[in-house]
Amino acid sequence: MNITHIEHLGIAVKSLQEAIPYYENILGLKCYAVEEVVDQKVKTAFFKVGDTKIELLEPMETDSAVGKFIENKGEGIHHIAFKVDDVARSLKEVEEKGVRLIDSAPRKGAEGLMIGFLHPKSTGGVLTEFCE
Repeated sequence: MNITHIEHLGIAVKSLQEAIPYYENILGLKCYAVEEVVDQKVKTAFFKVGDTKIELLEPMETDSAVGKFIENKGEGIHHIAFKVDDVARSLKEVEEKGVRLIDSAPRKGAEGLMIGFLHPKSTGGVLTEFCE
């Protein structure tokens, strides 16, 4: 596995409309994309900070993973995503080392990236994503 950098930090928010102004007007970042990821039941907004992105995640439904996260823990950091060369190989490699997976195979995520999640019970409580 070759992790090149932090691809993005996912931040759960109740409302993109309410959250975006903080990142733009206070921090001076530019929202360059807003997208719906229907199969994950979220709307996303992206900001670039060097080689890393901030991904805001607004649940489209209360029973979505992000909706449940906000209900249980409130708004805040949801996950960290690492850029890898090959998601499938990286998932297999960490699984062989005893890490519990959420995704046993890559799937399509926001911005057309192939992604795979590791279960936070195996990663010190941090929901971890691989992106390719």
